[in-house]
Amino acid sequence: MPKVEIYTQPWCPYCSRAVALLEKKRVVFQEIDAPHGSAERKQAVARSGQNTMPQVFIDDRSVGGCDDLMALERAGKLDLMLATA
Repeated sequence: MPKVEIYTQPWCPYCSRAVALLEKKRVVFQEIDAPHGSAERKQAVARSGQNTMPQVFIDDRSVGGCDDLMALERAGKLDLMLATA
């Protein structure tokens, strides 16, 4: 089972959408609250190089944000990443 982490912020519809997809797929993941100005937010930016939320990591590899996660799902690549990570 891969280690899945998702940095989110309150009231973020993209964060909610990404979390909902992971929950729908029954993925065990760690959700990290990362509001503006928080140490967690700075950590997410340092790890991914991106300022947007959410930020998703599979086995410490950045896979991007919500749009990236949805694109992986549409392309049929997300299940493979979750199965082989």
